[in-house]
Amino acid sequence: MAKQKSDIKILLMQIRDETSTRREELESFAQYSDLAVEQFDILNLFDTPDFEDSVLDGYDALYVGGSSEASVLEPENYPFVIPAQALLRTAIERKLPVFASCFGHQLAVKALGGDIVRDEKDFEMGTIPIYLNECAKNDPLYRDVSDGFLAVSVHRERTTEPPVGCTQLAYTDACCHAFKVDDAPFWTTQFHPEVDLRVLIERLTVFKEKYTDGDGHLQQVLDAAEETPQSNNLLKSFVDRVLLG
Repeated sequence: MAKQKSDIKILLMQIRDETSTRREELESFAQYSDLAVEQFDILNLFDTPDFEDSVLDGYDALYVGGSSEASVLEPENYPFVIPAQALLRTAIERKLPVFASCFGHQLAVKALGGDIVRDEKDFEMGTIPIYLNECAKNDPLYRDVSDGFLAVSVHRERTTEPPVGCTQLAYTDACCHAFKVDDAPFWTTQFHPEVDLRVLIERLTVFKEKYTDGDGHLQQVLDAAEETPQSNNLLKSFVDRVLLG
């Protein structure tokens, strides 16, 4: 009997310490996956930095979210970074479907032997055009996405190329923005498909001291921001075409 959408169960790995953002991220992932919040369980790495591979048992997919509080370049300060990378490798071995955004994208890069660099200034922030590699035309998530689609991107850390054994799907001049692990149902995005314009405004307001140079800069970024419907639809495509396809 085919699995129904209402039967799907997802583990969301969160790297969020701020209370309101924890709830908002969960609700955003659920909304754009076209699933109920109750279909998600949470593994928050700030609460549970140590865990076994068995946390993946019984789930149809693993989602990995972003973080404004942690860095994959500082495992000495964030001890959950190393076990989180190991868990991603386990998901690949098991062929468990994975969608990892922003911090999750960076975790995957490090887990697979790639390099991450940090930008102290002039980093991507706001809604920006994302460009597609030719191979994206045959990808189940991107095959009907327009080249130069808009997406929310707010990050100080990035990679310029996908790890070995992965195929880049989308990019900007500064950043590898999306890749898929070859031979595994594992997708990553540096941009935030779970974040829309309303949530971008909320998050940048909460974390303005980290990402902006004051209220004037924040307002400039927000005034230039636009809705991102094609980016937001990627999670539903993941559910419909990968988990149910």
